[in-house]
Amino acid sequence: MIVLPVTLCAAAAAAIINIWLSMRVGQLRVAHKISIGDDAGGPLTARMRAQLNFVENTAFVLILIAAIELAGAGGHWLAWVSGLYILARVAHGFGMDGGTLAKGRVVGVVVTMLTQLGLAVVAVLAATGRI
Repeated sequence: MIVLPVTLCAAAAAAIINIWLSMRVGQLRVAHKISIGDDAGGPLTARMRAQLNFVENTAFVLILIAAIELAGAGGHWLAWVSGLYILARVAHGFGMDGGTLAKGRVVGVVVTMLTQLGLAVVAVLAATGRI
């Protein structure tokens, strides 16, 4: 039996964050009485983009985490990277609301890009037998 503990934990955390981001979109839909569509660049649009950006990036991160674990190149460092990524995505979600938490958006973007780049490098190294 193959067990991928980091992948399983990261995927579970990602599912919970996706639910949270969905609920935040739903809250604004109810408050602004917008069932379909968006608010033309307002707060609902920002929350919708936060959720979509999460979905767009998290799929790649989870695939890379799983591939690295399957290649036997994971370890404690992979769990830490996964946890940092998840925290950064929460910061991004709050940051998309603007105001005093706007810096969270930048943190989320930077950590997301560095995570994907770092995991991609590790995946290539694992695939070529260099690690």
